[in-house]
Amino acid sequence: MSGDVPFSPDHADATATGRSGGSPPAVSTPFLHPAVGAFDDRVDALAARLRGNRIADRAMYGLSQAANHSLLWHGINLLDAAVGGPTHRRRAVRRSIVLAVDQAVVNGPVKMRFHRARPGHVVEHPHDLRRPVTSSFPSGHASAGACAATQLSRDLGVAPLWWGLAAAVGWSRIHVGVHHASDVVGGAAIGAALARLGERAWASDRRSAAALHDGT
Repeated sequence: MSGDVPFSPDHADATATGRSGGSPPAVSTPFLHPAVGAFDDRVDALAARLRGNRIADRAMYGLSQAANHSLLWHGINLLDAAVGGPTHRRRAVRRSIVLAVDQAVVNGPVKMRFHRARPGHVVEHPHDLRRPVTSSFPSGHASAGACAATQLSRDLGVAPLWWGLAAAVGWSRIHVGVHHASDVVGGAAIGAALARLGERAWASDRRSAAALHDGT
């Protein structure tokens, strides 16, 4: 993954695997504005209430892992392509291409622009967790979720389902302790914006191709 940056030990991403006991939130790394840190701390205090709960931990860690490399969203696209007709297949391919571009942008130049430390207050993890070493801001999981939800809502409807799933993925990254809340909010905003740009570019290319075809 692009954009790996070293972090100081007191803000390093947790690497151990074991019981997670609802640790109190640590003070957030100063980032952009003190209000951002205060927001992060308030949200993490909410997340800390369920850390250590076996059901919540299993659900959040499982969801976080399932969304690694956008596999959750590509899997939904693959299923849609498999059971739908030609139109569904074309749209599924478009969604996955736009999602791949979103992740290349977020995990490349955007993360390289922001060298934000990962949260360091969750030091033990009760389940398997891929430990990212890139900048904490923005959340790639949240960006992928918002990008996918924007496109799925347009193509398939049922927007509350896709946005609910995207929100759950974003929250899982806070629960497992690898992102600040503002990372998730920022990632979601970027993902939704890139999805809309991708849709416009795709539609423009199709209109241009259709016009060229009609003129021949």
